[in-house]
Parts: sequence; structure tokens; C-alpha cells
Amino acid sequence: MQTIFAFIIALGILIFIHEMGHYLAARWCGVKVLRFSVGFGKPLLRFVSRGRDQTEWTVGAIPLGGYVRMLDERELDEVGQHVDPADLPRAFNRQSVWKRFAIVAAGPAANFLLAIVLYMMLAMSGTREPVAIVDAPPAESAAALAGIVGGERIVALRVDDDSEVIRSWNSFRMRMFELGLDGAEPVLELRAPDGRTRTVALPEVPDVGRNPGGDPLAALGLQLQGGPVTVTEIVPDSAASRAGLMVGDRIVALDGAPAGNAASLIAAIRSKPGQRVTIGVERAGQAHQLQTLLGADAASGTPVGKLGAGLAQAVPMEEVSYGLQDAMARSLGQVWSTSVMSLRLLGKMLVGEASLQNLSGPLTVASYAGKAADLGIQPFIQFLALISISLGVLNLLPIPVLDGGHLLYYCVEILTGRPIPEHWQMALQKVGMACILLLTSLALFNDFSRLLQT
Repeated sequence: MQTIFAFIIALGILIFIHEMGHYLAARWCGVKVLRFSVGFGKPLLRFVSRGRDQTEWTVGAIPLGGYVRMLDERELDEVGQHVDPADLPRAFNRQSVWKRFAIVAAGPAANFLLAIVLYMMLAMSGTREPVAIVDAPPAESAAALAGIVGGERIVALRVDDDSEVIRSWNSFRMRMFELGLDGAEPVLELRAPDGRTRTVALPEVPDVGRNPGGDPLAALGLQLQGGPVTVTEIVPDSAASRAGLMVGDRIVALDGAPAGNAASLIAAIRSKPGQRVTIGVERAGQAHQLQTLLGADAASGTPVGKLGAGLAQAVPMEEVSYGLQDAMARSLGQVWSTSVMSLRLLGKMLVGEASLQNLSGPLTVASYAGKAADLGIQPFIQFLALISISLGVLNLLPIPVLDGGHLLYYCVEILTGRPIPEHWQMALQKVGMACILLLTSLALFNDFSRLLQT
């Protein structure tokens, strides 16, 4: 229920903002607005404003889009109706091409503006983010071969002559995803706990577009350093309970090998089904060596070791905030880079350089909406900003039916001095609908495939 509620709230906000952009631009250009709808299908809520336009405000039963219906002679002619002569100057089709362009472009622009405002709010209010301290990489990984030893903080990243300060692990991770599309070879500036700095050159960042769901950091062997692995729960009659583990214990070793992070410890446990192990723990400042026989879980077909304990690992966090000017610059840069990265990934998919599995549909969006809401208000706002950018980029694609398709018509009209003939527009509309149906079907297929894999 939380996932469904978060999804509806997120979509409602984003669709309302998008359509409000069209609405305000239309009113500013003097166009009469007949209906403002969030959602399609049968109206669940309906309200008629008292102004001279008597605009109808509705909430539709299907919350997967919306529309602003403006007075247009062409639409009325199709159903045998005519525009009141007094309203002719306010018909959409009677407006100059520049006004029509502005009205259509205002929807995606509103989504980008929303993302900028949300990112600015987060940047100025401050967010707690993981400190960019890199853990010791796995042996023989690209990071290990490059000379990274762990425990150092990433303070800057340089590609060719461009260098940028790294404020958190989140910003570092996002930048590495972008570099993966370029096949770039970044240079990291690292600062050790004693204050000494050095640079490390990494090999080419893997292209995540070719490996949907992949992680370029994990592929290189880069991982965030966490704190001690702590026991948060003990399952009754399990290997953990028989060993004498207690909630609050810190696991420092497994069979003499340092525990490292929670992920590597879990992987080590899973690799020892039915084996006797020695667990090194720290309890109330005292070291203990506990022995137990691990369980063997064969539910997945291949037996894996099972301890029967909940494990948690805190990571160092710090408050990251910016002043007004820096927050605005950062927000603009973030919206721009995310938009460009989205377009480049779409371009790579079109030419076969990236997998079509990167496309996501409403089920994936709903899942992430629920997860973001579960983490708190700040992650949910970050999710809203990201999806708002995606909605803006999607609507600007030059596909008939979408805003970008109409903008393409207007660009042709501006260059040639005359609009595209109606019969051509109708034919292109059918092509656009086919494209949208194909993309939607592919996105839903990817959604269901991910659900079946989990």
C-alpha cells in the first residue's frame, strides 16, 4: 500500500506540474483553456472555475498522464461544432507559431524547473550523505592493481584537464556512471587519514548502458568503506544462537580473516554451507572466539551457508550543504548532466550500443517510489527530482503525439513559413502512437522481467 500511495503521489505531483506549465503559458498567451485534467478516463473529481472561461478541472481514473484541452477550431470541426466568433482570437490554432511553441514547451520546462527547485532545497537545507572513503578493493581488481589500498578519502576527480571536487560518495558514484558512457579514464585524488594526498589513475570506466543494472564502481573494485559489522538480530535455533552470538556484537573476523564489510562477510558465510567456522567478535570491549556449524540453505538449488543473524554496517556520514549561489549552480548542473546522460543513453540504445533493458516502466517507477518513501522525505524528494527530469526529457523527444513532436512541427513551420499539412500530421500521429506503444510494451516487459528475477 505504501508503494502504491507513494507512486500515486509522485505521479500526481509531476503530472500536475507538467500540465500547469502548459496551462499558465496558454493563459499568458491569451488562449482559452477548456479543461485541465490530471489522469485519463472517467473523471473521479470535477470542478468548474467561476471565471469567464469556466475551465473544467478534473482528476481522471487512470493516473498515468494528463492533458490541458484548449479551444481549437480543428478539434471542434471534427465533431461538427464551431467556435463562438467572439472566442476566435483566443483559439490555439489562431496563435502565432511562437506562442504555440511556448505553450507546448512550457510543460517539459516546468518539469525541469521543478527538479531545479527540489535540488536547490536539498542542497541549501543540507543532506546527510556517505563520506567518499574507499574500502580496500578485492585482490586483482582494477582498483587494487591501480594502487588503491583503502581507508583514503576521494577528494577530487580529474578527466583530462577537467577536475571537480568530490563532496560525497553519492556525487562520486553519479559522476562515474556518466564517465562510463564516455569510456573515460579518470584520475582520483585521495587523502589519507594523516592528511597526505596522492593521485591514482583508474582504467576505463565500464559502460553501464551495456550492462543494465550493472555497477561501474563494483566492476572496478571500488566500494564504500563502512564501519564495524554489527549483529542486529538472532534467529532462534540457528547457527548464530548456538554459537552464542548476541545482539550488539561486532563481528571482526571469520576463520581468522578480517570481516571487512557486511557484503563480503555474507559472501564468505554463504560459501561455507554446513562447515564449522570460528567467528571473532568484540563484545563490551572484550574479544571472543565463537565456534559454530553453519546451516545449509538449498532453496536456490545450490546449498549456501546460513548463519541466522541480522547484520548491519554503518557508514561514515556528514552533512553536505551549500549557499544560495552554489546551490543554484549545482542544481542547474545536476539537471543538465542528468538530462544529457539520459539522452545519450537513449541514443546508444537506438544504435545498439546499449541494451534495451535499460528502459523502465511504471512498475519499476512505483517500486522505487515506495523504496524512496520508506527511506524518508529527502530520498523521496531526490526521487521526485530525478523522475521529473526523466519526464521532461521524454516529452521533448521528437516523436509525434509527444510535446517534442509538436515542437518539431513548429520548427519546420518557422523555417519554411508554413505549417505542415494536416494529412501529414495525421499520418505522423499514427507513427508516433505506434512508437509510444512499442516503447511502453518494451518497458512493461522489462518491468515484469525484473519482477520475475526477484
